[in-house]
Amino acid sequence: MSYFVDVILPLPLAKRFTYELSTEEAGFVKPGMRVAVPFGKSKIYTGIAGKIHQVAPQVYEAKPIHQILDKSPLVTEQQLKFWGWLASYYMCAEGDVLRAALPGAFLLESEAIVQLRNKEIPEDAKLDDEEFVLLEALQNQSSIKIQEVMKILDRKAVLPVVNRLVEKGFVALNQEIYEQYKPKKTRFVCLAEHYSDETSMHQLLDELNRAPTQREIVLNYFGLTAQSKKPLSAKKLLQKSKATSASLKTLINKGILEEYFETTDRLNFSGETTSKDIEFNEFQEKAFKQINRVFAEDKVCLLHGITSSGKTEIYIQLIKEILSKGGQTLYLLPEIALTTQLIQRLQFYFGDQVLVYHSKYSVNERVEVYRKLLNSGEGKVVIGARSSIFLPFNNLNLVVVDEEHEQSFKQFDPAPRYHARDAAVVLANIFKANIVMGSATPSLESFFNAEHHKYGYAEISRRFGNVLEPKIEIVDIKSKHRKKKMKGHFSDRLLEEIEASLKEEEQVILFQNRRGFSPILECNTCGHSPQCPNCDVSLTFHSHNNQLRCHYCGYHIAMQHKCMACGSVEITTKGFGTEQIETELKALFPKHIIGRMDQDTTRGKYAFEKIITAFEQQEIDILVGTQMLTKGLDFRNVNLVGIMNADNLLNFPDFRAHERSFQLMLQVAGRAGRTKKRGKVLIQSFNPHHQIIQQVSTGDYQGMYKDQLEDRYNYKYPPYFRMIRFTLKSRDYSNVNTSADWLAKSLKNVFGAYVLGPEFPPVARIRNEYYKNILLKIPQKQSLGKTKQVSQKILDSFKAIGKFRNIKVVVNVDPV
Repeated sequence: MSYFVDVILPLPLAKRFTYELSTEEAGFVKPGMRVAVPFGKSKIYTGIAGKIHQVAPQVYEAKPIHQILDKSPLVTEQQLKFWGWLASYYMCAEGDVLRAALPGAFLLESEAIVQLRNKEIPEDAKLDDEEFVLLEALQNQSSIKIQEVMKILDRKAVLPVVNRLVEKGFVALNQEIYEQYKPKKTRFVCLAEHYSDETSMHQLLDELNRAPTQREIVLNYFGLTAQSKKPLSAKKLLQKSKATSASLKTLINKGILEEYFETTDRLNFSGETTSKDIEFNEFQEKAFKQINRVFAEDKVCLLHGITSSGKTEIYIQLIKEILSKGGQTLYLLPEIALTTQLIQRLQFYFGDQVLVYHSKYSVNERVEVYRKLLNSGEGKVVIGARSSIFLPFNNLNLVVVDEEHEQSFKQFDPAPRYHARDAAVVLANIFKANIVMGSATPSLESFFNAEHHKYGYAEISRRFGNVLEPKIEIVDIKSKHRKKKMKGHFSDRLLEEIEASLKEEEQVILFQNRRGFSPILECNTCGHSPQCPNCDVSLTFHSHNNQLRCHYCGYHIAMQHKCMACGSVEITTKGFGTEQIETELKALFPKHIIGRMDQDTTRGKYAFEKIITAFEQQEIDILVGTQMLTKGLDFRNVNLVGIMNADNLLNFPDFRAHERSFQLMLQVAGRAGRTKKRGKVLIQSFNPHHQIIQQVSTGDYQGMYKDQLEDRYNYKYPPYFRMIRFTLKSRDYSNVNTSADWLAKSLKNVFGAYVLGPEFPPVARIRNEYYKNILLKIPQKQSLGKTKQVSQKILDSFKAIGKFRNIKVVVNVDPV
């Protein structure tokens, strides 16, 4: 009787592949286990076992699996169900989901190995020079990795040589699988046993009189081991002794000290915790009761709480109640809001029950978080960015989605292009868990769902501690320029308020949503500006390293002091970024410390944390930054926030631009005056009477919602219509045009006027690939599932056309 297993491979394949199992393997393999399987001519992949059955595939002969890699499932039943939904809803392969869901170290690498089969080389063997060299090398080692073969033969294309030797029966080509995950090994030291009595110790110290550094290490060893019974790490001993590793190694070589290694946890918590209860004010109490009423109806709850209203305290109390019942909580945040501030706050209440998971973690750290949740159920509170929805929960009772309006919850590249907020609703449904989404500026879609009773609703309309909302003032910089009341990019009003705040020893936040020094370098003589050779964008000037850089592909050149087209030295910069604001501030306020927080200054693992901590400890007086500054940060000494230019947010070619501008400005305004004193916000704009700016100044969310909803209804956009965007990419310009026309025409034949395009996006070429978009709008009454099925059939027909084979099609369901 034959047994088979359907395997999810980490490849963009439309379906699972079926492999043969022996009777013993069939009795052992369970869905969710990793299996190594052959795919293609010589590749071995790590796949995830799905259904085990006795139905042989009809189209191809099932190959046997290579080996089973786990003793128990690595992926739970709930995860497999969730993966299936993601692949179906976001029109991608389960293999794409697998790659996103599992830390890379779980997908074991396979390496080709050339093994000697016959040591004796017959004298009449017909071998060319390369074959002979390889066989000679194998006489000594018997097996060699394919990378080593490349070095031996001094060329990359070595497979033809190896294959010839395989055919002649001299060698075999096999695949070796190896684990990528490396547990953390800590090096400990202890005194050799024959020095354990007092006489031997004194004798040892006398012998080391001529080696003072080694003697110092031994003395410090005695001191540290007397203070604590815990094993002593080599690192701690060297730090205390101020000695080098070479001196310690000498003591080990002499047999005075012995070293040993132990596997230690990368994730350890050593802070203080509290059992103190959360004390709500009347507005929080009311919202908390509203949330529990919504949960009783098994609905998603939207918590609409203004900035600094105490939403986090409500989340903490909800988590406490879940923990008392033994359940798990997932606390989702946009990546950039995952600050030490919030993590420390949760650890203060829940200690080592908190696990953190995000992209700045190393592969090994992610594996340890995953295994902790899978094997021991440790980590009752998981706080993480969007990828934490893929973790192996076993008793998930509550999901918190904070800053739910944030677009960084949406995955852009690679597939699956999921929205973590929407996926979290499905995940909570799989576990029958409660879910609360919180924001001071909810997304239109979520508020629309609450208004139409699809979601429940709770509200906090007052700041915690009865602190007043900041006073918002709009500065007309068009008028200020005319009256010569501007210094660089600063109006006289903004400078007055900055000076007043600094005089009071308060801190200032300045927001400019563009990094770099200047986005455009322009020649005054001929109008030329340096362009990226790979993308359809101009190069941005970065003054800190005197470079012109492309923000799309990373191409960079040295700053040009002459026009590249006409040779003129009359070159000026146009527009401004965070770097230029920082430079101007240093000139205007030379006695004060200026900090900058953008993508350029927060690249390292702890860079973001260092800037936040320095600002919290008042080591920075003025902090300039991009939208990173707007996310849920709580600074007690900030009383002034300046928005340098509101117009570049509003004038973006996107149907969500006005909603986003409102959210960004109101969120950054919320950083001001979070203690007793009322804060102040200054918004600089060339168009101070713009409807959105007026609505921000009065905090009129309902007005913004009503206006934007009317536009969305008139122009057929979400929440009234669903959308799927098809992006075609290729280096061949004419083929992109031809293929986009074919796909758009095929879609229009079925969906008619609901298909828009094809159109080039604002940046139509990135990394020498041309882009073209087609947008499909789906009315509420039209079946989303059937629409996707028809679209997929059209895509399958498209892929079958030979001349379109080099065209990549990116499908983005619910683009943001």
